[in-house]
Amino acid sequence: MKKLVLILVLTLGFNAFSQILEPVEWSTSVEKVSETEYELIATAKIDKGWHLYSQNVPEGGPIPTTFAFQDNQDYELIQTVLEEEGHTINDPVFNMRIKFFENKVVFKQRIKVLNNELSLVKGEVEFMVCDDTRCLPPTYADLVFNINSSKESNLEASDNNKTTPMVDNMIVNNILYGLSVKDLKKASIKCENEVTSNASEVQSGGKSLWSIFGLGFLGGLLALLTPCVFPMIPLTVSFFTKKSGQNKGSGVSKALLYGFFIFAVYIILSVPFHLLDSVNPDILNEISTNVWLNVIFFAIFLFFAFSFFGYYELTLPSSWTNKTTQGESSGGFIGIFFMALTLAIVSFSCTGPILGSLLAGSLTADGGAWQLTAGMAGFGVSLGLPFALFAMFPNMMNALPKSGGWLNTTKVILGFLELALAFKFLSNADLVAHWNLLKIEPFLILWIIIFGGLALYLLGKIKFPHDSPIKKLSFSRIAGGVLVAAFTIYLVSGFRVNKETNTFTPLTLLSGLAPPVGYSFLYPNDCPNNLECFKDLKTGIAYAKKVNKPIMLDFTGYACVNCRKMEEHVWPLKKIDNYLRNDYVLISLYVDDKKTLPEDEQVNVNRVNGGTRKLESYGHKWANFQTQFFQTNSQPYYVLLNSDGTKILNQAVGYTPDEEDYARFLECGLSVFEKIKE
Repeated sequence: MKKLVLILVLTLGFNAFSQILEPVEWSTSVEKVSETEYELIATAKIDKGWHLYSQNVPEGGPIPTTFAFQDNQDYELIQTVLEEEGHTINDPVFNMRIKFFENKVVFKQRIKVLNNELSLVKGEVEFMVCDDTRCLPPTYADLVFNINSSKESNLEASDNNKTTPMVDNMIVNNILYGLSVKDLKKASIKCENEVTSNASEVQSGGKSLWSIFGLGFLGGLLALLTPCVFPMIPLTVSFFTKKSGQNKGSGVSKALLYGFFIFAVYIILSVPFHLLDSVNPDILNEISTNVWLNVIFFAIFLFFAFSFFGYYELTLPSSWTNKTTQGESSGGFIGIFFMALTLAIVSFSCTGPILGSLLAGSLTADGGAWQLTAGMAGFGVSLGLPFALFAMFPNMMNALPKSGGWLNTTKVILGFLELALAFKFLSNADLVAHWNLLKIEPFLILWIIIFGGLALYLLGKIKFPHDSPIKKLSFSRIAGGVLVAAFTIYLVSGFRVNKETNTFTPLTLLSGLAPPVGYSFLYPNDCPNNLECFKDLKTGIAYAKKVNKPIMLDFTGYACVNCRKMEEHVWPLKKIDNYLRNDYVLISLYVDDKKTLPEDEQVNVNRVNGGTRKLESYGHKWANFQTQFFQTNSQPYYVLLNSDGTKILNQAVGYTPDEEDYARFLECGLSVFEKIKE
């Protein structure tokens, strides 16, 4: 198991920035053996250099090729799937004798037909492939065998059956959405001052990555001010400068290299997520909106918080530290790299919770893997930079404050922040699963208690296990306590009621962190700002036809931060609200809605980037609609359509916080719609 996990992790690293790999192509055919017996033939064409593994693999080896056939009373299986001879070698990676296939391999399953009306047999194959440097994760492919066709026609048909096109997308789209991609066309009329989607997305995306880098940098600075890292700065810098003796330049260069390797260690941690993002663009959204994963994040953050409070210590296995310490004796570049790796491991009790916040925050953001990389880069830069700077200018270390009780105070403050963030993840799970428990009222009350407790701690009214005795409150503690108390009062102001929308007043600083203000026990509303909206495409289009108004498709998510910012701070603006309330039919489609689809809608569809997926929830249905029809999977995403949903009125836009830009976008769509009517 350890070897398998290791090779998969290495695979993710090698492929982090590459295209989607599909080195195996499956085709099917059928041979008639007798009046009642048929041979089902599955042929795998394997790209040069890749290996497909046998059905029989020793325990602890790679994933074997496994066939499963759909249960059907019209036929029965005879014996098991037969495979060709292949090659058997002593595999150096898995350290065992393994049988594999190259170039092409044929598998055969004999069946006995019990009903002459049997026309199709459906099956599935799970397989894993490797080359000399990497392995791909286990993959599934659907197989369809046409019993009625002749051998020749089967071979011809199999070319159209390579990777599970079990259902025609045009038919599926018509059933699910009432229209196909071919029905949807762009309006020929253009606006003079049209808001362009690409410019908006590039600008906001760049800004978002830099802001995430900044947050990561801030997280690294906080990590520096913890007992695990701060005392190591003078010790490490002194080590480099003293070891170099009179050669000051050598000490500086080694310290610079040490700082760079700290940065590199944290960048490497983000690499595997890029492969996940490239194989399935929806996967990070699936992870971030997974109910039980959010509950696990909640539990982990609680665990982190009480660790920061000093009730126990988080440590990685001592064997890890021992191995990296041994590597330090190698000398040169390798020795310095292992020193950086040792720092990352021994400081985990302080940096782990901050890195966990970066990971969880990136998974719940639209930028996915790139936002994680940006955050890790910021964290690594701020953590490695002091070691390089103080090595270049050793006298600056005299300005560093002495280690003391303030370091533990920093940890406790971080503990309160981790505790507050824990409820953000529980809120995500509650929203997506429709538990109706952690609505806006209990969420605000919990945050008021947490930050009220932090204010009392800073003012010396609460103590934790490792706190030093406080003889006199410092100016920084008093100032911090007053600021946190002011923030607590700000949280209390979230209970003010906006009479125009009949909801609580949204708090700007909590956009995306707190539940939507409409998710309330006292002032519930199904749509933002008490607008009239539809959460089903067909119903919304039918209403738009009836009232002869244009449609605004709102691709959104319960756990989407930027969606909440738009709904709570842009949509309520008078000019925007007037358009949405009076001129458009709003259809909000939640791509992370985990509510199960009716059985007749749970179908297999082809992905835009290859492969297939089964639609099981409403979130799957709307995410598939967005990618199939608009070739994007980011939220929020706003598309303006005519009343029957067949014409795109103008360029769609994503996150557009500027009131004038968003108003121009809505004005343009309305203008085009009126001209089309004329």
